[in-house]
Amino acid sequence: MTTKTTENEELPEASLSRMAENLLKVDALRERLTQVMASKKGHQAALDGPNQELFTKAAQVYWQEAMQNPAKIFEHQLGYWTKSVTHFVEAQQALAKGNLEAPDDQTPTDRRFANPLWQTHPYFNFLKQQYQINAEALEQAVSEVEDMDPLEKKRLQYFSRQIIDMMSPTNFLATNPDALERAVETEGESLIKGLENLISDLEANDGEMIVRLADERAFELGRNIATSPGKVVFRNRMFELIQYTPSTEKVHATPIVVFPPWINKFYILDLKEQNSLVKWIVDQGYTLFMVSWINPDPSYVDVGMEEYIEEGYLTAFEEVKEITGEKQVNAVGYCIAGTTLSLTLSLLKQRGDTSVKSATFFTALTDFSDQGEFQPFLTNDFIDGIEAETKDKGMLPSVVMARTFSFLRSNDLVYGPAIKSYMLGDTPPAFDLLYWNGDGANLPAKMAMQYLRGLCQANELADGGYDLLGHHLELKDIDIPLCAIACETDHIAPWKDCLRGVQQMGGKDKTFIMAQSGHIAGIVNPPTKHKYGHYTNPTLGLTHEKWLESADFNEGSWWPRWGKWLSKRGGKMIPARIPGANDRKILADAPGSYVAIKARG
Repeated sequence: MTTKTTENEELPEASLSRMAENLLKVDALRERLTQVMASKKGHQAALDGPNQELFTKAAQVYWQEAMQNPAKIFEHQLGYWTKSVTHFVEAQQALAKGNLEAPDDQTPTDRRFANPLWQTHPYFNFLKQQYQINAEALEQAVSEVEDMDPLEKKRLQYFSRQIIDMMSPTNFLATNPDALERAVETEGESLIKGLENLISDLEANDGEMIVRLADERAFELGRNIATSPGKVVFRNRMFELIQYTPSTEKVHATPIVVFPPWINKFYILDLKEQNSLVKWIVDQGYTLFMVSWINPDPSYVDVGMEEYIEEGYLTAFEEVKEITGEKQVNAVGYCIAGTTLSLTLSLLKQRGDTSVKSATFFTALTDFSDQGEFQPFLTNDFIDGIEAETKDKGMLPSVVMARTFSFLRSNDLVYGPAIKSYMLGDTPPAFDLLYWNGDGANLPAKMAMQYLRGLCQANELADGGYDLLGHHLELKDIDIPLCAIACETDHIAPWKDCLRGVQQMGGKDKTFIMAQSGHIAGIVNPPTKHKYGHYTNPTLGLTHEKWLESADFNEGSWWPRWGKWLSKRGGKMIPARIPGANDRKILADAPGSYVAIKARG
């Protein structure tokens, strides 16, 4: 079977013996597997997929179409039958020639099928081509469904795609030539290592199936990630405040405070020195503060958006002002923290509080009218399941969000890594970005439902206003200078939706930048990499298509452009501030203790 041996070559007796010994080790692993599955905490069934109503509706529409337009259905079926029978005949003809060869393969290129055996071996080639025929037939049937609610059809398309991806022959040992070759080459050891990897992942996630994407042993906070020097200068139950050590003799008077998303950890902005936005900001001559959020446990069940704003944002502003002696700060919010920054800015406006001089939004949604790729997960059946889960556990476990995000890119973040880890027995790579991606955080029950129901589902902030803390918060209240950075291929916060939210904000001093790449790589794009460019267009009253059509493309990172924008709002240059000056108590070295708390369901 392999490309390294002849077809008739037999394995030596010793190799077969060692393979048998390796397979016997399965018994030792079976006990660990039994233990971890016995202690599995479980979760709401609604989180595993749509309720049966979606597929029932699809079936009803399909049969209605069959009754009203039988010729169309018959045409689909005849096309599928013809391709399948023709494929079978071609395979038979190739075998009849007496050579173990596959028929001529004109199927589209798919990197899942990179092994040459998918092209040359008749067994694997037959499986691949028939899988692609089946996938095409299912996609066509779904795409041509009529008389179905557009949102329901979009969900049907998403979940049918998940079924197609799941059923790929690459996902099963007996039909994956890479895995079979590795098993033979290693005398079964790869299968044992793969099973060990699987059990370790299950143990790490209380029995939940989450593929480990990076070798966690390769990283240590403060040693080779999150290494920018600084001190924790404040701590409450919601966050630790890190003040970074200056690298210049003078700094801008107005400090910067960054609010990262509390779904993840802040050190995505400080992975390593070469791509650290933290280091870059400090090197530009700013006093930089970073909010490091707590990773909440069930005791935070009643913590809502109110507490994140009052005990988080507003407290951070006051602490930074007290430490620096300044009356204003420049604020930065990333993703959900940018969404919440917009709520905070509306609240400050209504209270007459001018603590924030300018605001920067990194990939922050404030208008959720187009739910994009998340639409399949924002319907009532799924959100009802999340609500039941939060009531049961007192929080939304990180594993639920991790799985949801992963299945938006299932081949890259689920099946591909699973094949390498569980079938090939590979150790996950020592990749800092993937390590961070797996280091998630829980969400408090109350906050999670406020965000999902009020902001995502109902779109209350952009559609009339969001009631919180005794105020009716609206985007039009945000009238301070702002700069928003969105990313071209971002599937979490699509750039066109970020633009639509900025257009509704009340100020006239607004800058919008659309960076190339996605939610992370578009933001963490240091100038030294000379990698991704960015688009600018000062005319914001356009549709997103017209904005991009008339925008200027700029080579390289957006960081320097933002730096120039910030410098105009940074104030005069003063002697650099050292953490701990003015008798401020130092609580710990950066990156602090909250960032090290792991999510446990």
